[in-house]
Amino acid sequence: MKTAFTRIALATACMAFAGQLLAAEPKRPECIAPAKPGGGFDLTCKLAQSGLKDSGLLKAPMRVTYMPGGVGAVAYNAVIAQRADDAGTITAFSSGSLLNLAQGKFGRYDETGVRWLAAVGTDYGAITVRADSPYQNLDDLVQALKKEPGSIVFGAGATIGGQDWMQTALIARLAGIDPKNLRYVAFEGGGETLTAMLGGHVQVTSSGLGEVTPQLAAKKVRILAVLADERLPGKLADIPTAKEQGYDISWPVIRGFYMGPEVTDEQYNWWKQQFDSLLAREDFATLREQRDLLPLAVTGDELKALVFKQVEEYKALAGEFGLVQ
Repeated sequence: MKTAFTRIALATACMAFAGQLLAAEPKRPECIAPAKPGGGFDLTCKLAQSGLKDSGLLKAPMRVTYMPGGVGAVAYNAVIAQRADDAGTITAFSSGSLLNLAQGKFGRYDETGVRWLAAVGTDYGAITVRADSPYQNLDDLVQALKKEPGSIVFGAGATIGGQDWMQTALIARLAGIDPKNLRYVAFEGGGETLTAMLGGHVQVTSSGLGEVTPQLAAKKVRILAVLADERLPGKLADIPTAKEQGYDISWPVIRGFYMGPEVTDEQYNWWKQQFDSLLAREDFATLREQRDLLPLAVTGDELKALVFKQVEEYKALAGEFGLVQ
């Protein structure tokens, strides 16, 4: 009798546990790209969308929605204030988001305001011109800037102090050019910036490499430099680094996701488990490579520690340029 009761209790517990697992999978999963379509946030969301679908780790189709504004600030505030406990929503972030957080550009919320979920790849900064540009390499561009800094217009997916601005500011500082003398046009995301350059409205873009490589394959752009420690592998091996051209700058770009601060541990851990499984798959590695991202697999508390460390480093860097609010 006791054995039968024990079996019934065990079966009931197993059914309850299974119900909890089923309840953890969101019915309407969504990835927020905090910019207009076509940039790095869009790329990040669509990478997760494809990876989770193709692997069967997410049964329901995940939609990608766009929430531009403040290069991530509008989305960050909306998630915390309006979607704090939304278990179905993940939001893309990049190192540029962390740089803005370090400068207080996300309003009253800092890096502790959300639950950092997963980093799925690394991008690198890139300086790009149109294929018909007179600038053949990074030094051509720098020498032209030295002669007349205001003669060249940069397109950037942020305002002064943002990631795209910082990449060119670091190069300018090494070349002895005051970054304040450079001309910028700010756009809401890398996709809009690239479109403006292809249309001849700006001469140079500073962005993530993954945002411009599709146009590189189409032979519409020339990448003057990638901001990596050494040349990247595979089809990107022909792109010179800034370092090899005499400018000792590296700018890796984390690409990943966060969730609202009031998402339960069970809901958060469900997503973490899916990303842990996804990041271990060879087919996802291929998918990531197709989008010209390099491996980075960090989730949960490990990502939280990485984010907090990165924000502190960016605070110091922003202080050097007098940008901290």
